[in-house]
Amino acid sequence: MTAEANCMSRHHSCIGLDIGGTQIKAAAFAADGAVLDEKSAPTGDDGSREWMERARAVVRSVTANWAAPVCLGVAAPGLPSADRRSIAFMPGRLHGLERLDWQQWLALDIPVTVFNDAQAALLGEVWLGAAKNAKNAVLLTLGTGVGGAAMVDGRILHGHLGRAGHLGHVSLNPEGAPDIARTPGSLEDAIGECTVAKRSGGQFSTTRELVAAFRDGSTGATEIWLRSVGALAAALAGLINVLDPEIIVIGGGIADADDALFGPLQARLDEVEWRPGGARVRLVKAALGRNAGAAGAAYGAKLAADGRL
Repeated sequence: MTAEANCMSRHHSCIGLDIGGTQIKAAAFAADGAVLDEKSAPTGDDGSREWMERARAVVRSVTANWAAPVCLGVAAPGLPSADRRSIAFMPGRLHGLERLDWQQWLALDIPVTVFNDAQAALLGEVWLGAAKNAKNAVLLTLGTGVGGAAMVDGRILHGHLGRAGHLGHVSLNPEGAPDIARTPGSLEDAIGECTVAKRSGGQFSTTRELVAAFRDGSTGATEIWLRSVGALAAALAGLINVLDPEIIVIGGGIADADDALFGPLQARLDEVEWRPGGARVRLVKAALGRNAGAAGAAYGAKLAADGRL
């Protein structure tokens, strides 16, 4: 890289900080999305506030190498505050996260904007990943639970309290048991890893085991898995009707089932999706993996700095 190009990269760099359940990651990105530098540390959520010190340390390490970032975004679990300076609500995890003012904690003289982690992941996929350049997109993360985010007409939906995008808590069965958000018969309980043992009558303890048995042709596993995928398809059909996306991105550990998930899911959507004029919503796997949060936080911070968030 020439001295002139290096100067331009420094001048236009933006930093993303992703506070994950197991890892804290900070990365500096050039205006075109190129990764200039990245550092990480274990989260170590042990009930203390030591994770906060590690977060500050990785940011300082990156800013020491890229001394002129123009903005910084933070991706973290929970509901962001209205002013986007902190996470307003995240009980039971990451002691000290709630109401932590990141601008003050990091002591930086650049704008710092805070995002829910799923919203940041969608921003990352729209900037550099599977939904690149999309204006209307939905992201679902399928793992222990089911998270999500939505972008409509180029803007991430936040809502009144920041709850917008909790797509795992849509109801598929009004007579079902309440989930952790009090939603009866939710999508999260229909396909999340948290209910595999219950859904399978104790036959399987993980989605990986269930999918492996499905691939091996187990009749019982096939029935359980296809019922779960059918529930996901029903939820997606409803979200398509409400949000009208051009693309749906599926991420999280369950997405690694690949054809075992996307094959039957697309087949069911072919039956239930409303397609005016033959228009079909693209269904894709998330592309950025563990880099999505940091990338999306950086991109979101840039959008906020430009007044486009």
